[in-house]
Amino acid sequence: MTRHLVVAATRAEAAYVPSSLPVLVTGIGKTAAATAVARALASYDDLSGLEVVNVGTAGALHDHHEGLHEPGVVLNHDVNADAIRALGYDPQERLRCGPGAMVLATGDVFVTDPVVRERLAAQADLVDMEGYAVAYAALQFDVPVRLVKHVSDRADESAMDWPTLVDRSARSLGEWLARTL
Repeated sequence: MTRHLVVAATRAEAAYVPSSLPVLVTGIGKTAAATAVARALASYDDLSGLEVVNVGTAGALHDHHEGLHEPGVVLNHDVNADAIRALGYDPQERLRCGPGAMVLATGDVFVTDPVVRERLAAQADLVDMEGYAVAYAALQFDVPVRLVKHVSDRADESAMDWPTLVDRSARSLGEWLARTL
């Protein structure tokens, strides 16, 4: 039997998670997310059968993306992977987290700049600030992870309206959790 740990960056994103599911609210950004997930997983006596499900909002890097998505690849977009590789190390900037082809770019940049959006759109479909860190931490514990993201904005100036947009996304994520888990 699969057990789940639902992970969200903010209480607003987790507002409609069914009460039967355990929820971890990490805080915003990669460092907060990785630390919180690692701490939570380290507290389990038995990780067998556990799956981490990261729910949250994301910015669409292409105008045709909207609604709910489950990315199959997550990319750490603000690491200089080529330079790290040139030094002889593997930066592990791309992680497989599901069967789908959609790519989620994660970074500590709240994307509102059209130049940044265009650069990211060349390599990803959606952008967030925690997905990669959640996936990385879970995979370090050999715990499967799913990323489920709802498009809240276009990763442009509309992203600044996130506080008024998050409730719609949270409702959709809560409905998905109730149907799926």
